Amino acid sequence: MKAEPKVVLEGYTYFECPRWHDGRIWVSDFYTGQVLSATEDGDDVRVEAEVAEQPSGLGWLPDGRLLVVSMRDRKVLRREHDGSLTVHADLSAHATGHANDMHVDADGRAYVGNFGFDLMNMAPIETASLLRVEPDGSVHEDATDLHFPNGMAVTTDGDLLVDETLGNRISAFRIGADGALGPRRDWAVLGPMPESTDMATGIGEVVVAPDGCALGPDGTLWAADALNQRIVQIREGEGVVDELTFDTGVFACGFGGSDGRTLFACAAPDFNEHARKEEREGRLLAVRI
Repeated sequence: MKAEPKVVLEGYTYFECPRWHDGRIWVSDFYTGQVLSATEDGDDVRVEAEVAEQPSGLGWLPDGRLLVVSMRDRKVLRREHDGSLTVHADLSAHATGHANDMHVDADGRAYVGNFGFDLMNMAPIETASLLRVEPDGSVHEDATDLHFPNGMAVTTDGDLLVDETLGNRISAFRIGADGALGPRRDWAVLGPMPESTDMATGIGEVVVAPDGCALGPDGTLWAADALNQRIVQIREGEGVVDELTFDTGVFACGFGGSDGRTLFACAAPDFNEHARKEEREGRLLAVRI
């Protein structure tokens, strides 16, 4: 169906990782280096953190301290109660591309994906690892050979879902008692596995490019399709069962609002770093579900 979104925020570069927290919508703006929060209508905008090496994934420790991915130097930063930023974890020994999206669970464990290769300069496609960061900052490589591990969500029965943006699939991992991930399995297959490692060719083999995502109230996964100007609703074992189409690219989404039924979507004309740095066309949209 055609989305009829409301504009919540506009005039920014490229939003990612919308999170509803403490009655506000939080989001990272890549190229201004800002983590922002606002009311659900876009009022009372606050700069929550400034990350020089490009902010991305967001989450919170049990004591309320913010964790934010610092993409270019491949770190997770922690905002202390006094507002200062410190290094929570250094991922550089494991991440082979920009660190990216992140899911932080109720115990403060963070699962972090990375590009795996130099996406913005069209380097050959390579797979990447999914990293687990314990609350003490220790880093563990929990899964390997993933095709651009991106948005994540945890199901009610304890599976971590991981969008593989260049793999035409959503993968699932059972989370152990210690937070470690079990073997990968298909949660939803969205198309054949792309074969080419040439970026221009390989991206043409992607049927659905699941980016940032969120679980809906009924247990389906809503994922921004980074190549097709839409958010798709995905059901386990079935694949895409519905979609919201937009007049712009959409690259992440998250549920929130006062009743949890507002789907916030990060929108921009494209994900080209060189263009997005120069323009202020990034918007945060809201759609009632």
